Amino acid sequence: MNAVPMDSLHAALDRLFRRTAHGIRPGLEIITRLLEELEHPETAYPRVHAAGTNGKGTVCALVESVLRHAGYKTGLYTSPHLVRFHERFRIDGAPITDEDLATLIRQIEPIADRIAAETDGRPATFFECATAMAFALFQQRAIDWAVVETGMGGRWDATNVGKTAISVISRIDVDHVDYLGSTIERIADEKAGIIKPGVPVVVGLLPPEAEAVVEKVARAVGAVRVRADESVRVRRLAQDWSGQKIKVETDQRSLRPFRFPLIGRHQIENCGLAIAVLETLEAMGRINLTDEALRDGLAEVQWPARCQILEREPLVLLDVAHNPSGAAALAATLKEAGGNRPIGLVAGFLADKDATRCLESFSTVVRRCWAVPVPHERGMDAETLLDCANRAGLAAEAMSLDAALSEAKAWAREQDGIVCLAGSLYLAGEVLRGYEDRA
Repeated sequence: MNAVPMDSLHAALDRLFRRTAHGIRPGLEIITRLLEELEHPETAYPRVHAAGTNGKGTVCALVESVLRHAGYKTGLYTSPHLVRFHERFRIDGAPITDEDLATLIRQIEPIADRIAAETDGRPATFFECATAMAFALFQQRAIDWAVVETGMGGRWDATNVGKTAISVISRIDVDHVDYLGSTIERIADEKAGIIKPGVPVVVGLLPPEAEAVVEKVARAVGAVRVRADESVRVRRLAQDWSGQKIKVETDQRSLRPFRFPLIGRHQIENCGLAIAVLETLEAMGRINLTDEALRDGLAEVQWPARCQILEREPLVLLDVAHNPSGAAALAATLKEAGGNRPIGLVAGFLADKDATRCLESFSTVVRRCWAVPVPHERGMDAETLLDCANRAGLAAEAMSLDAALSEAKAWAREQDGIVCLAGSLYLAGEVLRGYEDRA
């Protein structure tokens, strides 16, 4: 296949990204029309569909990895990407190529434009086009299983169409309040919108008010609700910065201890949820699952920017924690795994995030803090974040990302400390790009 000229691909991506100007538009009418024009590719394969505030992307990555190790051809659709747009679309674990991406954009653009012109309706959004591209790609590649993460919410998310074999709801907390509501109950109701009649829903550990909402919705549509903590037990035997040694026991199997590459108690929770999803599919007769495939799939998952080690001298970690629940989980992991070593935090947030509450989680864990701007149109400037840090009880300094990282690493060398960068997926992407450029 001939290589796609990069200027041509960049122009196509620019056009696609400009569709973000259309904003977030709740409703499934446009995505349904797009898929009709594509002759409904979303009906060509069974799908695992996951919603939640935190952990849903990790659970998707774990489920996909196990399915692939079990011999199934997989398609994984997640968002947002960290470094390259291609990351959102994975076939058998690998991001799609420039050629594939260019072909998909050429396919979807005229359809989206024609629908807008014919109906005199709103243009398709960026996420609606990307979702249609993913479903079309999966059909073209004749996958056996699609694993799909919602973009935001659930009920009106563009991914909430097509054949769902099983629904998944991970941890729920307050986030995206402008779109989903400001209470756990309202947010849970939106997430529970992915539950389908007669289709099992596997749920992680939820706040009581969210658990009640999910249970009510599942009962109303006749969906069997499976609680992961009732059938799966994941026990940590040891942990270091490279991962956790865990022991998995379920109602169906007992695996010999193995190394799980993601650290933190919240990742043990995500691991248990993924296992419950896979064993539910196995019990339904939808997949064949060996102990070896389950163990190897979990042990070999690759999911960057989740306490990812960027450097070891000094130790530099990268994490995508960007809301209060995620920040609390990260702070607990840093305290647990860091021992008595001092920790420096380089933080950057989007302006619509509750940065003060996030930083409060780090107030008893972090010794030094650097506030940096996030390279995004919705990014919070460093001076505003500095005020949030001060309100959270953190003594911080405001500076550029490069300057902050340089100063934090110098401080860590002197103090035998640890540097952690966190606060936004967009910050994580910028950091990873910088490390790639220096490689």
